[in-house]
Amino acid sequence: MLHVTTKVDRPDPDLVARLAAYGSATVHEAQGRLGALSSSIKPVDRTMSLCGPAFTVRCAPRDNLMLQVAIAHAQPGDVVVVSAGEYTEAGSFGDVLANACQAKGLAGLVTDTGVRDTEQLRALGFPVFSYSVSIKGTVKETVGPMNEPILIGGELVRPGDVIRGDADGVVVVRREDLAYAVEKSQEREDAEEGYIADYRAGKSTIEVSNLAGVLKAKGLVIDG
Repeated sequence: MLHVTTKVDRPDPDLVARLAAYGSATVHEAQGRLGALSSSIKPVDRTMSLCGPAFTVRCAPRDNLMLQVAIAHAQPGDVVVVSAGEYTEAGSFGDVLANACQAKGLAGLVTDTGVRDTEQLRALGFPVFSYSVSIKGTVKETVGPMNEPILIGGELVRPGDVIRGDADGVVVVRREDLAYAVEKSQEREDAEEGYIADYRAGKSTIEVSNLAGVLKAKGLVIDG
């Protein structure tokens, strides 16, 4: 007999909402270039965006039984995060389950296996990030862990960690590091606005990025 838990220690919703204002690349860079999931995990539509606490589940390849259990127990605002062994040849999630998620107010789904019904998913607008697209069906046979740490896209994701996904990719922020990630993301945005202002004022990339010393040390000579 396998016991699973539905309890998740979720972060402050205000901090989650504030993190959602920043792109995945900004968050990744701001927290020390940490947390980026594999670039193989992509949104079904580039306009899709999600941010919310992870509700984690592990599925057997080509088996979506535990995914359905997770959807049944996840709470509004959660991102269902599925580890299924990077198995590409399975359409474990489609428009029917997306409607179930949307009806519950879930924030999105991230999976390292395949999904299908992508045209309908785009029309529905429910954010789905997947490892592949496959029309091949799944079975409902294997029970497994839920709301335990999982490995997905080369990163450890724990229940309650925050998942931020957009057109550029997916990044995980540790629950205890959320306030820090928000602060550093804003600092990075402010710095980048300063760089852009300098460029528009006529400064070169070498000046703005302080590259003169670096180039000299590496022996680069620019003629002309």
